[in-house]
Amino acid sequence: MYNAAGQLNKEQLIQRYAPLVKRIACHLMARLPASVQVDDLVQNGMLGLLDAIGRFEAGLGAQFEVYAMQRIRGAMLDGLRENDWLPRSLRRDCRRIEQAIAQLEQQHGRAPTETELAETLDMSLSDYQKMLQDARGHQLVYLEDLVVEEGEDFLECHLVAEGADPLRQLEDEDLRRALVQGIEMLPEREKLMMALYYEQDLNLREIGEVMGVTESRVCQLHSQAVMRLRARIMGQDAKKTTSKKRHG
Repeated sequence: MYNAAGQLNKEQLIQRYAPLVKRIACHLMARLPASVQVDDLVQNGMLGLLDAIGRFEAGLGAQFEVYAMQRIRGAMLDGLRENDWLPRSLRRDCRRIEQAIAQLEQQHGRAPTETELAETLDMSLSDYQKMLQDARGHQLVYLEDLVVEEGEDFLECHLVAEGADPLRQLEDEDLRRALVQGIEMLPEREKLMMALYYEQDLNLREIGEVMGVTESRVCQLHSQAVMRLRARIMGQDAKKTTSKKRHG
């Protein structure tokens, strides 16, 4: 991957990792509405790959492929956000679900059922499940709300690099711990679905076959599981902020 002058050969890197861009794009498409075009994801992903090559060449202390995957995926998500592909009304609906989850978890000390959430939102179970189905892809932008400082990219601040701030690494570990705890508290079906998707790398159709449900039902479970995790993480962040203000 280096030329005669000992420099990274960008053309070879692009050719080698272009299939990785396409694979990441197809993986994201499984969680996006049909209105999103895979070619747009690939185009943005290639920009992320070029950015990764430039940054890596500048001396970033990380394994290139791991870092490239982060930059490629980040560029795809940035493109989605810029195009504002998710209707504001749906964003509001997702926030309502997350607030209901947080409220019921606090009341009952456990993960609320779909029926309980539907009742809290004053809608039928079928309408609630349709809202979950419509929210397909909402989970892709949740990192946008976890930015630590204004204008700072989540992946940048949580990527472990040489000379990283120990406090930031500790905060990153807190986030990881919160995610692990949140996943452990998920209902069993949602926990299984997350394991099949993120650990076994199965797509929604394959997960549906394993669980004996439709692909659309898997999509609903996925949206709900991520909203549960989001509600838990955002709730912990709010507690930390309150604690800092009290002791500041």
